[in-house]
Amino acid sequence: MERYLEFTINHWEMVLALLLTLSVLLITERRKAAPSVSPQQATVLANGEDALLLDIRTPADFKAGRVIGSKNIPFADLTKRMSELEKHKDKPIVIICKTGQTSSSAANVLKKAEYTNVHRMAGGMAEWTGQNLPLVRK
Repeated sequence: MERYLEFTINHWEMVLALLLTLSVLLITERRKAAPSVSPQQATVLANGEDALLLDIRTPADFKAGRVIGSKNIPFADLTKRMSELEKHKDKPIVIICKTGQTSSSAANVLKKAEYTNVHRMAGGMAEWTGQNLPLVRK
């Protein structure tokens, strides 16, 4: 224990940088509006709990390949088309985007509209296709 204290005193800049990095990481994680689920967990939610799979990618991306049973509402149109989600307010909603980044912003929009059972699919469609899971192509 003495050596840790000695290290901390002698290298306080490094310890401070570590603490700042951990703080930023913690703040970033807390800002995420919804918990993430794996593609397999998203499938379980869709099949077992009748979750809505909400694909927020562009219509072109959606047509190129989508998850079976997913509904496409592009992120840019989400606030205008919230009425389409009204019947799913009490059901789980899994948000799917391209890489898992935009889904946080969409989850924030849904949380502000008082949707409580919202999830983000970790890795988005990139993760889904990376695991060679089935796609519907139009």
